[in-house]
Amino acid sequence: MSHTAHIRSHRKPRRSASTLAMRAGVAGGVLSTLAVAGASGSANAAEPVTQTLELPTLTADLAAQAAQSADATQQAAANYQLQAERDAAAANAAKQAKADLADAKQKAAAAKKKAEEAARKEAAARASRSAERTTLSTTASTGSTSTSTSTSTATGSAAAVVSFVKAQIGKAYVSGATGPSAYDCSGLVQTAFKQVGISLPRVSQDQSTAGTQVSLSNLQPGDILYWGSAGSAYHVAVYVGDGMFVGAQNPSSGVGEHPLSYDPPTGAVRVL
Repeated sequence: MSHTAHIRSHRKPRRSASTLAMRAGVAGGVLSTLAVAGASGSANAAEPVTQTLELPTLTADLAAQAAQSADATQQAAANYQLQAERDAAAANAAKQAKADLADAKQKAAAAKKKAEEAARKEAAARASRSAERTTLSTTASTGSTSTSTSTSTATGSAAAVVSFVKAQIGKAYVSGATGPSAYDCSGLVQTAFKQVGISLPRVSQDQSTAGTQVSLSNLQPGDILYWGSAGSAYHVAVYVGDGMFVGAQNPSSGVGEHPLSYDPPTGAVRVL
């Protein structure tokens, strides 16, 4: 037996093939992991470049959206303002309409009051004329000396006026006419008194206040009879005595002579 047979060798024992293969696989896996990690790191390193390239597009979209939002807000504000203006205009129109209605009601009330007052005055005037006409008709029918004065007693200017108006009987009535072939009521009276040098106003309203007011129960030939109120008379004629008067009545009858009861006058004035 050799003297070295029991001396252990200091060499490491050889690894088996399986052990080597396993180690090689582990190493390969580590290297693969490192490669993947490296690739991932490379990809991560390159990613900021991609994001940087996309930022301008994203910023433009945000700007467009902001602009659209601003336009929509501005349009909404304009719509609100327009609606507010319409509401204000409607309120003002309603206020003005209310004021106009109140003013119209006030004017209508005033007009109604005025019409009622005029109607009362007219009714009173009619009642007065009716009473006077009744009195005059009664006086004429009884043959009172105050209304049966004969034209033969008329002298001077009165006789001349009576003679003139009787000479015009049968002539036509024409509004505004003063003779010699046609007359209206005040034109006949004015022309008759002009024959004796007396200048009378042209219209019946003024002629009814041209002289001294006399009672219908105390008439004398040559007195001017009027119909309506003194100062607003609508018809005039000349009293010729014996309860008769001559006047230009209307286009149908022309100038004619009639009894006082035919159309009782309201009053009379004396200018002679």
